[in-house]
Amino acid sequence: MSKRQAATIAARAGIAQDTAFGAVTPPLYLTSTYELKAFKQPGQYDYSRSNNPTRDLLAETLAELEGGAKAIVTSTGMSACLLALQLLTPDDTLVIPHDCYGGSYRLFTNLAQRKHAFKLVIVNFQQPGWAEQIRSTGAKMIWLETPSNPLLQITDIKAVCELAKSLAALVVVDNTFLSPVLQQPLALGADIVVHSTTKYINGHSDIVGGVLICKDQQQGDELKWWANCLGITGAPFDCYMTLRGLRTLEPRLRLQQENTTKVVAFLTKQPLVAKVYYPGLEDHPGHAIAKSQQRGFGAMCSFDLAANASVLPVFFSALRLFTLAQSLGGIESLICHPGSMTHASMDAAAQQTAGIGPTLIRLSVGIENVDDLLADLQQAFNAVAGAVENTVNQAAPVTANTSNEQQQFRLNPALSAFW
Repeated sequence: MSKRQAATIAARAGIAQDTAFGAVTPPLYLTSTYELKAFKQPGQYDYSRSNNPTRDLLAETLAELEGGAKAIVTSTGMSACLLALQLLTPDDTLVIPHDCYGGSYRLFTNLAQRKHAFKLVIVNFQQPGWAEQIRSTGAKMIWLETPSNPLLQITDIKAVCELAKSLAALVVVDNTFLSPVLQQPLALGADIVVHSTTKYINGHSDIVGGVLICKDQQQGDELKWWANCLGITGAPFDCYMTLRGLRTLEPRLRLQQENTTKVVAFLTKQPLVAKVYYPGLEDHPGHAIAKSQQRGFGAMCSFDLAANASVLPVFFSALRLFTLAQSLGGIESLICHPGSMTHASMDAAAQQTAGIGPTLIRLSVGIENVDDLLADLQQAFNAVAGAVENTVNQAAPVTANTSNEQQQFRLNPALSAFW
């Protein structure tokens, strides 16, 4: 049989393979341990931190979707990132993009500065001279995030992989924003792919998980050993739920992209939008590269509100369908303020360097009726316009101590885990 397409791989994972009772859908194995056949005669499974049938099925499916040799399913997206870093020593250099996800940035910088786990170099892949800068570092690992979070900047994966090969360096690509349905970094030359399966792969915002997928079997075996050693493998129930969500990945993404195209077109015509960030726009700096290495432009977009940051509460409180929340990739539409939410762990200077301004807003577009989504955004923009007009009429600016408010937000004990 010819190689199966992504939609078929996802939909048929584990279907009609139960050897015990002929169940059509695969069973969930919640056991923590397994009986030995006899003394010193373990079976295929012995302890669920090390191996679990439900987790293995998910790993095999994701490896096939990405075209990899081995996948290791982890407890979170961040633990998948941590797992990849086990390949580095204190003498090795890790290169990361200047605009990566805030949680990843926090992990990389703190491991380098506080634990001296590796040397760290931060590079702007959007600027001329990035290749020379990396070449001078003697990098052992190059970390990519394309499209980037939250500005949707595009990095040429093939070009970076060609450079890495000349340096004998590994390339790791965070493929969370697109999923293997829209981009396959291993086919473009990357060595490792990581995902937060919390996002598009699961698609329903009801579990937290991650996966690391290796092109090389031996490297995958080494990292699986580390995952077991560190105790960061995914829970069976979470894997079961992720498999269930994965089955509809392709049709979900298709509709989400259709909705996003219309949302982006709407945003480009809004007087209160200063700039829209979406690789599908022909004037996006990375449009041509995205078109060549992706199968679609994704369902994430960002924009700068053309108003003072003091009116952000007006905008967010007016929304009824876009939910103000962390995360992305679910069937429901979410909205967030990267500066105070997903990227709050980056200090002000790092945010400024990454281009994250005070009025940057990120959208994760869901599967709702797009006309309803557009109406929701429109009435929020109308609310902002009304607030701005009232401020002008009163001849006094809306006052807000944005920095103090953000500091109080960051000090909220309920949110301390983010920072």
